[in-house]
Amino acid sequence: MSKPSLPQGTRDFNAATVQKRQYIFQTIRSVFETYGFQPLETPSMENLDTLMGKYGEEGDKLIFKILNNGLDNPQKRLQIDEGWEKVLSGKNNNTITERALRYDLTIPFARYVAMNHGQLTFPFKRYQIQPVWRADRPQKGRYREFYQCDADVVGSESLLNEVDLLAIYVTAFEKLNLPVEIKMNNRKILLGLAQICGGENKLIDLTIAIDKLDKIGWEKVKEELTNKGFDAAQQSVVESYLNIDGNNEEKIKQLALLLGDNENGKKGIEELQYVLSYHQSTGMNKHLVADFTLARGLNYYTGLIFEVKAIDTQMGSIGGGGRYNDLTSLFGVPNIPGVGISFGVDRIYDVLEEKNLFPATIDQGTQVLFFNLGEAEAKVAYTQMMLLRDKKIACEMYPEKSKFDKQFKYAEKKGIPNIVIIGTDEVSNQTCSIKNLATGQQTNVAFKDLPNFSF
Repeated sequence: MSKPSLPQGTRDFNAATVQKRQYIFQTIRSVFETYGFQPLETPSMENLDTLMGKYGEEGDKLIFKILNNGLDNPQKRLQIDEGWEKVLSGKNNNTITERALRYDLTIPFARYVAMNHGQLTFPFKRYQIQPVWRADRPQKGRYREFYQCDADVVGSESLLNEVDLLAIYVTAFEKLNLPVEIKMNNRKILLGLAQICGGENKLIDLTIAIDKLDKIGWEKVKEELTNKGFDAAQQSVVESYLNIDGNNEEKIKQLALLLGDNENGKKGIEELQYVLSYHQSTGMNKHLVADFTLARGLNYYTGLIFEVKAIDTQMGSIGGGGRYNDLTSLFGVPNIPGVGISFGVDRIYDVLEEKNLFPATIDQGTQVLFFNLGEAEAKVAYTQMMLLRDKKIACEMYPEKSKFDKQFKYAEKKGIPNIVIIGTDEVSNQTCSIKNLATGQQTNVAFKDLPNFSF
């Protein structure tokens, strides 16, 4: 029998890891709720048609497809051979697969809104914390199964939503004690760039190429642009665009000169300035960076886009999002604008661990171990233990009567700081002996005083 193993790109989480992850979830959830967002959950799988074609050609390749039931049915064999060829070439085939694991939380959310828009109160503000799956190449900070924490507002075109979502980012990362910078751009700016480089039809090719800049560098991006039909003059404009530098104000001035009278470019700059002006008064501007190399390759973004980077770390983005004013029309329900952000919990965990930023008490579990000294003593001890649990003090009792040394070692290995001993004499005297394992201090306490003892 082969050794047990995990699918590549997935992980088990022990108790200490789960507690740290829950700390991240709870911190972000509390911020979401403070800002008026309500929870939502959607199924792990969606119909394949719901997901395919929504993430661009690159994204579609990373969707985990689920095989249909009953593929061993002899009546289906004639259809299956042809179906496999289509699926392997990246096309859909209902004979083989009709469902897929969700790739992100945004498209399922858009599907939910499209199905339920008649019952929702707009603007509709939801947050969602669930796992997603991508058939990506596993590496540091990149997994095939990972959690996302999303917050979205739909049914409003107001830029105040963008202002609020950026404030959520800043607030959450401040609570996590993690220094970040939030990069900002606007798809309208990128559309304007595409228009002065040959036409609106070049937008997707342009954003896909720019989105790879950090990974492959300008020379490789230039090769890709050449392959997509951008001539030397157009590539020169793109290079000038990517070389814009300075503080936010200086960058915007350089951009305005480059884009000239292009209407989409001017509108994109105006929206960027609006959001920055709001956070000038909140003091959150110090975290916001205009970065015109930011493209975000997903095709559904239409306005402001965001990406969060942890400062002084090699980790990639730990959050991102943007405006998508026509997403629900993919499901036959037009004219419901939206904007959202996402937290990459797994990457946030890795950065907090790397920088040793988790609180020292976060993985503290059992506070008190009651020794088991026999059936009669254990019954008395159990009653006292339940009184402590009523006080929200985490307790457990060693399950068998064992030597003191074995029970001490159990407490030490689990990091339990206090032990309570109730033997025959203690039962008779209605007292217990409490020992702090860190200091070695031992105290005798009456049963009636135990619930109020300071552990």
